[in-house]
Amino acid sequence: MKKHFFLLAFTFLPVLGFCQEIKESTFKSEIQEVTVFLSGAQIFETASGQLPAGESYIVVKGLSPYVDEKSIQVKGSGKFIIQGVGKRLDYLSEQRFTEKVKALQDSVLVIQGNKDKERARLDVLKEKASLLNANKNIGGSQNGSSLTELKQAMDFYDAELMKIKSEELNIQANLQKEEEDISKLLNQISAMQLSSNEATSEIRIRVKSEAAGNADLEINYLVANAGWYPKYDVRVENVSSPLSLTYKAEVYQNTGVDWKDVKLRFSNGNPNQGGQIPELQKWELNFARLTTFNPRTQSFGSVSGRIISANDGSPIPGASIAVNGTSLGTVSDSEGMYSLTLPSGASRLTVSFIGYQSRDVLINSSNLNISLQEDAQALEEVVVGYGAQEKKTMTGTTVRIRGANSLDAAPAPALQTSVVENQTTVEIEVAEPYSIRSNGEKNLVDLKNYQVDASYRYSVVPKLDNDAFLIAEIADWSKYSLLEGESNLYFEDGFVGRSILNGSSLQDTLEISMGRDRSIVIQREKNDAYSKRRAIGSTITESREYKIIVKNNKSQAVTIDVADQLPVSVNSDISVQALALSGGDLDTQTGKVTWSIMLPPGAQQELKLQYEVKYPKREKVILD
Repeated sequence: MKKHFFLLAFTFLPVLGFCQEIKESTFKSEIQEVTVFLSGAQIFETASGQLPAGESYIVVKGLSPYVDEKSIQVKGSGKFIIQGVGKRLDYLSEQRFTEKVKALQDSVLVIQGNKDKERARLDVLKEKASLLNANKNIGGSQNGSSLTELKQAMDFYDAELMKIKSEELNIQANLQKEEEDISKLLNQISAMQLSSNEATSEIRIRVKSEAAGNADLEINYLVANAGWYPKYDVRVENVSSPLSLTYKAEVYQNTGVDWKDVKLRFSNGNPNQGGQIPELQKWELNFARLTTFNPRTQSFGSVSGRIISANDGSPIPGASIAVNGTSLGTVSDSEGMYSLTLPSGASRLTVSFIGYQSRDVLINSSNLNISLQEDAQALEEVVVGYGAQEKKTMTGTTVRIRGANSLDAAPAPALQTSVVENQTTVEIEVAEPYSIRSNGEKNLVDLKNYQVDASYRYSVVPKLDNDAFLIAEIADWSKYSLLEGESNLYFEDGFVGRSILNGSSLQDTLEISMGRDRSIVIQREKNDAYSKRRAIGSTITESREYKIIVKNNKSQAVTIDVADQLPVSVNSDISVQALALSGGDLDTQTGKVTWSIMLPPGAQQELKLQYEVKYPKREKVILD
C-alpha cells in the first residue's frame, strides 16, 4: 500500500511544479521621445523595476490600444535575459479621465437633472389643467348663474389656463435647448477621450534572471492615429525685400495616451508605405476600340466640408483628411469642418478616424461632406518578436524662430530645432520638451524660420483670369528640406490667400505663388473688326485678333510674364498660322505664346495675338 502511495505522489510532483504560475512584475513606464511621421508615430519609453530570481514576466501597462504589434522592440539593461515579448489588450485597467473631461461629464449630469425637474413640472401642470376642466361647471346643472358670475368664471379660467400653457411652452423650449447642449457636450467628450470601456495595451516581456535585482528597459514601437502635415507662412514686405518662410508642423494624435513633456522629432518618412520596389508588368497594346481609357477628372483649387458619422449624422472632430499621393492634409475641427487647398492634379482624399472605417473619396466638388461608417472589428492579441535598436544622436544647426501667428507683437521665447538628414529620411528635432494631448485637436508647432533671398515676377494668363499673380522664386531651395504643404500668404502686411508650396518639385528654382495683386491691371478683348470668316473655293479661312493690355499701377517697376495660346491642329486638313505675336515666343508643340515685359511705375503696354485657321468648307471648327 505504501509503495503505491509514494508512486502516486511522485507521479503528481512534476505536474504540480509545471502548473505553478510564472511571477509577474509591473513596471511603470514613461514616454521620453516621439518621432512623428506623416502617418503614425514611433514612441520611445523607458521602464524600470525589481525582478525576482528565475523566470518571470515584466508587464508594462497603460499603453495605446493602437500599438503596432510587429514594431515592438525592447532593449534591457541588467543581469537577465529577454526570452520573448508579447502584446495583449487590457480591458480591466481603469481609464484615466482628465479634469476637463470630468467637468464636461458633470455638466451633462446637471443639465440632465434640470430636465428631470422640468418634466416633473410638466406633469404637475397637466394635472392642474385637468383639475380646472373638471370643475368648470358654475353653480351645478340645476342652478342658473348670473352674467356677472359667468364672466368672472370665464376670466378666471382664461387667466389660469394661459399661465399653464405659457409655462408649458417655456419648459418645452428649455428642454429642446438642453438636448442641444447635452449633444454638444457629448461630442466634445468623444473628441477629447475614447470611451471608458475601450481597452489599453500592455506589453509582456518574459525574462530569466539568475538573481533578484534591478532591471531597466528601453521600449519603442509604432502607434497609429497620429501624424503631422507640413504648413507654411510665407511673408513678403515688398518685391525688394527677402522672403520670410516659417515652416510649421500641424500635429494631431488620437492614440489614447497623452504625450507629456516629450522630445519631439518630425520625420518626412511614412512607415505605412510599402518598402518594396514596384515591378513593371507587361504592356499589352491593342486596337483603340478594345482599349479602356480612364476619363479625365475635373480639377478643383480647394475643397471643404464636414466629416460626419453615417450612423446618426453627428460631426466627427479630429478626423484626418489627407490628399492621396501628397503630404498635404488637415484635421477636422470641433464641428467636424475641414478646409484644404489642393495641388494641381489632386483627385482623391483619404479620411480616417479611430473607431470608423477609413474612406477613399473622389474629389468631385469643392464642397464635399463625407460620412464614415463605424468599425466594429475588434483588436486582436498578437505575440510579437523583439529586438534592440540604438537611438540616434541628433545633430545639426540650431535656429531660433518667432512664435506662431505673431505679426507685430514682441517675439515669444523661441523653440530650438535642428535638422538631421538620415539615409532615407529627414528629421526635424524640437530641443525643448513638448506636450500634446490625445484629443484630436490640431497643434501648430513652429519648426524653422528662414529669411530667403528671392526674386519676384508677376505671371498672368488673361484668357483664364484677368488678375496678376505674384511669383517668388527661390534658388538652391533643396537645402531647406521642405515638403509639399499648404501655405498662408502675407504680402505687404496683409493676408492675401492660400497656396501650395510644392516641395516635391524637380526644378532647380522653387516657385511660390504669393496670390493675386490687383495693382497690376490686365484686359484681354477680341478685335471684332479683324476677326472674320471667308470662303475661298472649298476652304474656309477664319482669322482672329486679341488685344492684351497690361498696366502697372504700383510705385515700382515690375517684371510680368504673360501667357496666351494658339489652337494646335491634330488634323492634317486643318492648318493654323500665327500672323502677329508682338514679339512673343511660340511653342509650336503646345501652341503656348509667352511674353516677358518690364513695366515702369504707371506704364502700360499693349500686346497683339493674331492668327488664322484654314479648314475644309464641309467641316466646322470652334474657335470661340
